[in-house]
Amino acid sequence: MSFIEGIKERAKANIQTIVLPESLELRTLEATEQILKEKIAKVILIGKEEDIMAKAGGLDISGATIVDPDNFTEMKDYIASLVELRSKKGMTEEKATELLTTDPLYLGVMMVKKGMAGGMVAGAVNSTANVLRPSLQILKTAPGTKLVSSFFVMVVPDCEYGANGTFIFSDSGLVQNPNSEELASIAGSSAKSFEILVEAKPVVGMLSHSTIGSAKHPDVDKVVEATRLAKEQYPEYAIDGEFQLDAAIVPSIGQAKAPGNEVAGHVNVLVFPDLDSGNIGYKLTQRLAKAEAYGPVTQGIAKPVNDLSRGCSSEDIVGVVAITAVQAINQSR
Repeated sequence: MSFIEGIKERAKANIQTIVLPESLELRTLEATEQILKEKIAKVILIGKEEDIMAKAGGLDISGATIVDPDNFTEMKDYIASLVELRSKKGMTEEKATELLTTDPLYLGVMMVKKGMAGGMVAGAVNSTANVLRPSLQILKTAPGTKLVSSFFVMVVPDCEYGANGTFIFSDSGLVQNPNSEELASIAGSSAKSFEILVEAKPVVGMLSHSTIGSAKHPDVDKVVEATRLAKEQYPEYAIDGEFQLDAAIVPSIGQAKAPGNEVAGHVNVLVFPDLDSGNIGYKLTQRLAKAEAYGPVTQGIAKPVNDLSRGCSSEDIVGVVAITAVQAINQSR
């Protein structure tokens, strides 16, 4: 069974409700049809029913719940809750009313906050900033988490490395130039995400152009310090570095470059030193190795909200919804 098939089976075993606020985007509606057909999750779409059904055309989305902000029976309660949550930031009833009735992202996040939905998936037509802004304002970060970051689950065909070819690449979508403390936080969050989604033991490698002191540069120093902090803060996980990529994932090279290091050569969670390298790395792997790339998946928010690439396909949305559902199942425990 492939990674995503396993995720879908786990989602089907404990059906969650996921809100898809970009309801006038055809890819969202195609994904909705597939999600409902496969019984991966229940779906909430936000908007006017006549507009959504006209856009859907011949697609069968009859099993979805459509919430029209203009006729939403819980709207007064949602407005009051948003005012209460954000009053110290100047939120008024008028502002809350405008946000919740005109911006589906804010209404979708409030549905997650209030428990009407287990998670939200958006980003097919909205920027990352637009998707995450209401999430951070309303849901905030998860307890014990210092930083919201993102990752891709990469599934490489016919690959002997990682967890049978499965890796997490982090951060490949959000944090531009993390400092040592932020890199350490990304490492801990990514290890936990790997544990939840892949259901295997995470082995975390802090990546660099240097392996255990082979090069000297301030960029290397950042990763060395991040490694020290990560090992100190997350002793439950196998974390080490700094490693070049080949030393991280290839056992023979790992032992040649870092003799006796138990992490070298066995890494399945790759923590990149910055967003440039992480983003380039996942796209190279996706295109040249024909890997399946699932994400960007967000980690560190109190409840699951995931941001799609604007170039995503409807099948990508289905996969991210299944992952979001599994995250929601885990958090409900």
